[in-house]
Amino acid sequence: MQFATVNDVILHHQLIGGPAGKPVIVFVNSLGTDFRIWRDVVVRLAGDFPIITYDKRGHGLSDLGQVPYSIDDHVLDLAGLLDRLNVRDAIICGLSVGGMIAQGLEAKRPDLVKGLVLCDTAHKIGTAEMWNARIESVETKGIESLADGILERWFTPAFRRPENAAYHGYRTMLTRQSAVGYAATCAALRDADLTESTKRIAVPTLCVVGDQDGSTPPDVVLSMAKLIHGARYEVIKDAGHIPCVEQPEMLTEMIRAFIDTIPAGGKLHA
Repeated sequence: MQFATVNDVILHHQLIGGPAGKPVIVFVNSLGTDFRIWRDVVVRLAGDFPIITYDKRGHGLSDLGQVPYSIDDHVLDLAGLLDRLNVRDAIICGLSVGGMIAQGLEAKRPDLVKGLVLCDTAHKIGTAEMWNARIESVETKGIESLADGILERWFTPAFRRPENAAYHGYRTMLTRQSAVGYAATCAALRDADLTESTKRIAVPTLCVVGDQDGSTPPDVVLSMAKLIHGARYEVIKDAGHIPCVEQPEMLTEMIRAFIDTIPAGGKLHA
């Protein structure tokens, strides 16, 4: 296991080497998960690209840090980790809040970003009332009290079959996350509106959404894609909010095809 101290927080991460001259792909996980959600995509890309995955603060094996968080805290953590690893011009692939972190990174540190894959995310997610209610529930009753509703938005009915062992495993991943870290990231989502900076994204961007996403449905992701000059928009069939779990082969193919289209310079416009 690999750990690094960044911004006074110890971040758990994984660095997988790849061919020289290929862009590094950085995967940023969603709320209530850790970097293991990317496993079935990573194994399909390993050997062809250098890859970084990490647990954002308050999740997985990373430190909690000071709470509550802002999106900027998460963005600066990722920037600091990439600086520490001497990474530039990476493809940032973020899911849900990870996609907001990716958007924020392009705005604050464009030198780190060659392209964006924004999965099941938006420039603004939810309402203050929704996030405040979730924070209160987590703080008073724990993540377990919300797990069934969250998982209904994460996964399709086909994946949530009682006999599907993987479904039970991802439920365990969710409920074992730090309630404090989860609530702190809910506060970051509540307070984040990236509309204006997302309009200025200047790198090739792929926006992807599961056709049955219950957290950021296709129309929400499409509204984000329309803000970004030249963005591509794709819908993954038979997937909910976490297509890297339900449809990893299709998502991997989309990522590969997208990277093949990125010009050498990466930038689209000033």
